[in-house]
Amino acid sequence: MTAQTDPLTEIPAEAGGPDHHISAFPPGLTGRLLFWIAVAFSTYQIVTAAHLVDLPSQVTRALHVGFLMLMTFPLVAAARGRGAAFKTVAWAFALAGVAVALYQWWQYEPLILRAGRPLPMDLFFGVVALVTVFAAALVLMGPALPIISGLFLAYTFLGRQLPPPLIHRGYDFEQIIDHMAYGTEGIYGIPIYVSSTYIFLFILFGAFLEKAGMIRLFTDVALGLFGHRQGGAAKVAVVSSGLMGTISGSGVANVVTTGQFTIPLMKRFGYRAAFAGGVESTASMGGQIMPPVMGAVAFIMAETLGVAYVEVVKAAIVPAILYFVSAFWMVHLEAGKHGLRGLSKAELPSALAAIKKNWMLIVPLGILVWLLFAGYTPLFAGTVGLGLTVLLILGGSIALGLPNAVLRAIVWVGLGLVAAAFLQWGIEVLVAAILVLIAICLFFRGGRETLILCRDSLADGARTALPVGVACALVGVIIGAMTLTGAANTFGQFIVAVGQDNLFLSLVLTMITCLLLGMGIPTIPNYIITSSIAGPALLALGVPLIVSHMFVFYFGILADLTPPVALACFAASPIARESGLKISIEAIKVAAAGFVIPFMAVYSPALMLQAGGPLAEAIGYWPAVAWIVTKSLLSIGLWGAAVIGWVGRPLPSWLRALAMIAAFTLVAAWPITDWIGLALALLVGLLIRRRPVAAAA
Repeated sequence: MTAQTDPLTEIPAEAGGPDHHISAFPPGLTGRLLFWIAVAFSTYQIVTAAHLVDLPSQVTRALHVGFLMLMTFPLVAAARGRGAAFKTVAWAFALAGVAVALYQWWQYEPLILRAGRPLPMDLFFGVVALVTVFAAALVLMGPALPIISGLFLAYTFLGRQLPPPLIHRGYDFEQIIDHMAYGTEGIYGIPIYVSSTYIFLFILFGAFLEKAGMIRLFTDVALGLFGHRQGGAAKVAVVSSGLMGTISGSGVANVVTTGQFTIPLMKRFGYRAAFAGGVESTASMGGQIMPPVMGAVAFIMAETLGVAYVEVVKAAIVPAILYFVSAFWMVHLEAGKHGLRGLSKAELPSALAAIKKNWMLIVPLGILVWLLFAGYTPLFAGTVGLGLTVLLILGGSIALGLPNAVLRAIVWVGLGLVAAAFLQWGIEVLVAAILVLIAICLFFRGGRETLILCRDSLADGARTALPVGVACALVGVIIGAMTLTGAANTFGQFIVAVGQDNLFLSLVLTMITCLLLGMGIPTIPNYIITSSIAGPALLALGVPLIVSHMFVFYFGILADLTPPVALACFAASPIARESGLKISIEAIKVAAAGFVIPFMAVYSPALMLQAGGPLAEAIGYWPAVAWIVTKSLLSIGLWGAAVIGWVGRPLPSWLRALAMIAAFTLVAAWPITDWIGLALALLVGLLIRRRPVAAAA
C-alpha cells in the first residue's frame, strides 16, 4: 500500500457546489489546522462507536454537532477565498458552535433535572445552537433547506394566528427553544443520532477503501468483465459506479470520482457526451439503493421504523438489481444502435488478476455484509468493518515489505487469528493489534507511507461527512416542529382523503412532493420531511410501512436526476463538457425503471420481498415474487426498445409506441392489464423478429 496525494497539497474547490461539499483542505496554516481537526473528529467518532470512551448519548450528539460547526465555517470561508473579515466571522461562528457543545456536556445532568424549565443561559445557548446550525446549512448547501426549516420553525411561533386547519394552540419562546435545542426531538434528534453513529462510520469505511485503491479495483474488474463487449465503456461505468455505491452510499460524490474516468472513456468509445453523463449520473445515484451500505437514508429509515437494518436491505435488493439491469440494458441498446464496440481483450486488465492483487480490500466488505445479514447492528458491523480495513491496510503494507513468501504467509495467518480473536474476546484485541501494527509501520518507508494514507483517510472521511451531518442537524428542526405542533397530520389527512378515492393519485402527489423538495435539498432531509408527512398517510391507505418509506426514498434519490435542478447531472456536466439539462434528459431515460418500480411495489409488495398484496394472497408469496420480477424485467426490456428505438435493428415509430404501451401496461397490478401487457409484449417480439437481427458483439 502506498500513500496517495496528500490532501494538504490539493487545491480547494468551490464550496456549496452541486455536491454540497468541499473537495479538499486549503493550503497554509489554516488548512493544516482544519486537517488535524478533521483527524480528531474521526478519531472521536471511532472511539465512541467502539465504546473505548463512553459518553451519554446526548453528549455524543452535541459534540458531533460541535465538530461539524468547527469544520464547516472555516472550510467554506477558505474554499471561497474570502477576505480576513469573512474568515474571522467564520471562526466566530465555528467557536460558538463548539461552545454550545461544551455547554451541553458541562450542564448535561443539570439540564436533565430542569427539563422544561430552562434558565436564561440555557435559552441563550439554545438560540446560538439554532443560529449556527442554520448558518452552517446556508453556507454549505445554499438557501433551500434553511428556508424550508425556517418556515417550520416560524410555524411553531405563529401557527396560533393561522386559519384552520393550520392553526395550533401556540407555544411560548422558552418551550420552543427547549424543545428544539435540548433533548432528542429537535437538533439532536434521530437524524443527528444516526449521523453521529452509523453514517459517519460508513463514510469513514468508504474513505479508507477509496484511499487503499478500491475505485481502481472496481474499475479494473468492470473493464476486465465488460470492456471488450458491445458498448463496453458504458457497461464499465454502470458496473463500477454500482460497485462503488455499495461502499460510499453517496450518489453525487460517485459522479465526481468514478465519473472522472468513466465519462471520458465513454466519449472516447463514441457515446454522445449527454448520454455518457446520463449513464454515469444514473449509475452513481443507484449506489444509494444498492446494498450492503446503501445511502445514509437507509440507516435513518431503519432507526425511524425500529427495524433491523437487514430488513431495509431486504426491501431494497430486488429493486436495486432491477435498476442496474435497466441501466445496463439501455447502454447495450444505445451501443448497438450506433455500432459502438469494445476494446480488444489485450488492451484490458484481467478481472481475476485485479482481484488476486487486491483481494484484501474485498475481505472487510464481505465481513460487513455477513455481519449485517447475521443480525448485528449497523454500528457494530461498521466498527468491525472499519477496524478490519485498517488492520488489512497496515498488515498488507508490512507483508508486502517482507523478503519471502513464507514470512508474508505468516503475517496473513497472524492477521486472520487476530480477526478471529476479536469475535471471541472483543474490540480490545483488534485495537491492540492495530496499535502494534502502527508501531511496526513507523520503522520502514512503506509503513510510514501507509500511516500517511490512514491519516489522510481519517481527514477525508470527516470532510466528506460535513454536508450529511449539517443536513441531519437542521432537518431535526423540521421534525421538532412537527412533533411539537402535529403539523404532519394536516398534509397526511389530505393525502388520505385523496387516496380514499384513488390511491394512485396519492402516490403521484407524494412523488411530486419528493421531486419538488429534491430540487433544492439533499436526499436525507427530503426523505425525512416527506416520510414524516406521507408515510403515515400511505400506511393508513393500506401500503406496508417499509414500502411507503422506500417509495419516498426512491423519489428523493431520483430528484437528483430530474430537471431542472438535477444535482447529479450538473455535477457530471463539467466532466462531460455538456449541458446539465441535456444530461438530465438522458439520465431520466436510462433510469426509467427507477420511476416505475416504486409504484409496482406499492401494488405488489412482493417486489420488495414484503408480505401482502392481492397477488401474493391469490397465488402465494414466492410465486408472486417470481411473477413480479419477471414482469418487471419484461417491462424494462420493452421500455429500452421504445426509448432507444433499436433491438438488433432500427424500430419504426409505431412499433416503439406499441412497445411503450406494453411496458406501461405491465406496470399496473391488475390481472387484466397483465394479460394485455403479455399479449402486447408477445406481439412486439414477433414484429421485431420479422427481419433478421443484427449480431451483437
